[in-house]
Amino acid sequence: MKIIFFYIRIIEKFIDKFGSAVSWIATLMVVVVGFDVTSRYIFHKSWVAVQELEWHLFGFLFLLAAAFTLKEDKHVRVDVIYAKLTERKRAFIDIVGIILFLIPMSLIIISQSYNFVLDSFHSLEGSPNPGGLPYRFILKSAIPFGFFLVLIEGIAILFKKFFILFGKENLLKENKIA
Repeated sequence: MKIIFFYIRIIEKFIDKFGSAVSWIATLMVVVVGFDVTSRYIFHKSWVAVQELEWHLFGFLFLLAAAFTLKEDKHVRVDVIYAKLTERKRAFIDIVGIILFLIPMSLIIISQSYNFVLDSFHSLEGSPNPGGLPYRFILKSAIPFGFFLVLIEGIAILFKKFFILFGKENLLKENKIA
């Protein structure tokens, strides 16, 4: 039992710190987009590298912040029925969703993106566009890494939901797990 609480605490602490660090990408993205819009519409000058940087930053933000979003329960869902259910029924639905969808899809994406990323690293893939950014393989490596983070956070949530489902929420509180 202690190992489960240790796992939950370590993973959620890591995801919190990592999510805070990744959130700065949003600020950087605002600056880059602001620069691009200003240079394009005021100075009538545009660079392919700046436009690619915008979508690279968005890709990093989306992939690397997904686990933090999951942890904070801020992901998109249709709450028409879910919101009206008891905490135990919501825990059951979350357990089923994590086991049937989150874990298998994360594992599939991690395994299927492995060769995709490896090929990109071996060729030191960059942008095919003239004036584009080099090192596209770094962005591609965020795919399996981001889904690995979602997977480990999903497992932490799964453990917490089992405690809720079986009426042992007090054990989570006693072990200082929200």
